[in-house]
Parts: sequence; structure tokens; C-alpha cells
Amino acid sequence: MAQQQQPPQPLQGYKYTHFNITSPTPFVAHVEINRPSKLNAFYEAMWLELRRIFQQLSTDPDVRAVVLSGSGERAFTAGLDVQAASAGLLAPGNSDIDGARKATALRRHILEFQECVSSIEKCEKPVICVLHGISLGLAIDLACCADVRICSQDVRLAVKEVDIGLAADIGTLSRLPKVVGNLSWVKDVCFTARDFGAEEARAVGFVSKVYETKQKALEGAMKLAELVAGKSPVAVQSTKELLSHARDNSVADSLKYTAVWNSAALQARDTQEALMSGIKKTKPRFEKL
Repeated sequence: MAQQQQPPQPLQGYKYTHFNITSPTPFVAHVEINRPSKLNAFYEAMWLELRRIFQQLSTDPDVRAVVLSGSGERAFTAGLDVQAASAGLLAPGNSDIDGARKATALRRHILEFQECVSSIEKCEKPVICVLHGISLGLAIDLACCADVRICSQDVRLAVKEVDIGLAADIGTLSRLPKVVGNLSWVKDVCFTARDFGAEEARAVGFVSKVYETKQKALEGAMKLAELVAGKSPVAVQSTKELLSHARDNSVADSLKYTAVWNSAALQARDTQEALMSGIKKTKPRFEKL
């Protein structure tokens, strides 16, 4: 008789209103956006929580890889909760306040929103994003911050901001061209706000894998996260840092940065542990970081 799989356990010390955070396997955290009745659409309290979550995960020694997904079958996230935003961020405002003061307040608000979403990218641990169903607007911002993106066959993606009268300002226009390396395609989807699906997303390199269903995509993400979590945390976190630096700097500068970084990282016992386990044909055990 097949052994029943144990349900994921809540991750200790993580209690948030709009996100479920569990530990399906050792050293893996699953962050699930949890507002399915509103298609996981975001309002301010949610992105503020998102920042706190990823800042906490970044330095948690019991976490080595993170999976980000959306609860429910219909949506990863429908993006910004426009109804909530129209009463806040997008509200007409006080006509007695001059343009400079309105602009200052709005700029500060946008920068804080950007910082919250960027917390995914800044997280020291690799983040695997699982997209499914409706994945619009802010979904692209979040996914671009992740290290690995996978999706289910039913995913419906779009850079939706021009349809509500604004340019995407939380990261998509800065990150998406670097993620896919095809500026013509990026301009196509950003100018038109048209939908694109799983196969197109894979063809341009936005996602690395497409699974038949959300459940299979989650299973694939968990297997990948478990594999990553079994590696040296010094090696994995160093690799993420150096790849991020290489993306935004010249080859020469990146090589110099790598030399400085590894002059410290190579002093870890992890290299010796990994080499000896290879010789002995045993599974290496790495200290927490």
C-alpha cells in the first residue's frame, strides 16, 4: 500500500495575512499568494507583506530555496487590485496641492512599491516562480524578479498596464528585456497589452518549462527546489549573486567582482565536503548559512 504523503508544514516564525508559507521539504519554503476570491490581486498591504516575507527568507538559515505560487485554480495573480488602487494610488487627489508636491508623493509611493517587489530579486536564496491561469500585469513584475520561471499550459500572461492608461512602473520595463533578450517581442507585448500563452513564453525564454497542469508545475518546482536545497548554500547563494552582478556589469568588472567574492567564499568547508562525498559516493551534508 502506497504511503500517504504528509501535508506541507507551516514554516515556523512566518505568520502573514495574505500569504501561506510552508516547508514542503527540508530547506525549501513555499510562498503562496493567498487571496483567491480576488484572483490574488494585490493591494498595498500585500506588497508590504511581500517585502517582509522575502527579507525574512533571505537571511533564514533554514531556507535554501523558495517556490512562489498563487492559491486557487484560476490565477497566479490578476495584478493590481484596480478598485483598491483607484481609492489610493490612482485616486484623483486634492486639486489644491501643486504638481510638484503631488509628484513627490507619487514618486515615493512608486519607489516603495518597486522596493517591495524587488525584494524577490534581492533575496539571497534562489526563487522559483510557478505561473498558472490568469497572470497579468504585476504577475510579470513578480516573475521577472524570480530566478527561474515555469508555468502550466493554461497560463494567460500579459503586460497589462497600457490598458489602464499607464506605463508599467514596478520593474517589467527594466527587467523583461534582459530576461528574454528580444526587444522587438518585449515592445510588441508592452505596447499592445495582448495576451500570450505558455508556448510563446517558452519560445522567447520567459519560462524554462511548461507543465500540463498547475499541480504538475508545482511538483516540478518542488523537485527543482529540493535539488537546489541539497547543494552547498555557499555555492548556490554565491552563484546567484555573481549571475545578478554579471547581468548588469561588463565582463571585466564581473570577473574582478567574482575574484573578490570567491576569495572569501572559497574558504568555506563546503568545497572539501562536496569533493570528499564524490570520492566516497555519499550524500554531502552542508552547514547552515
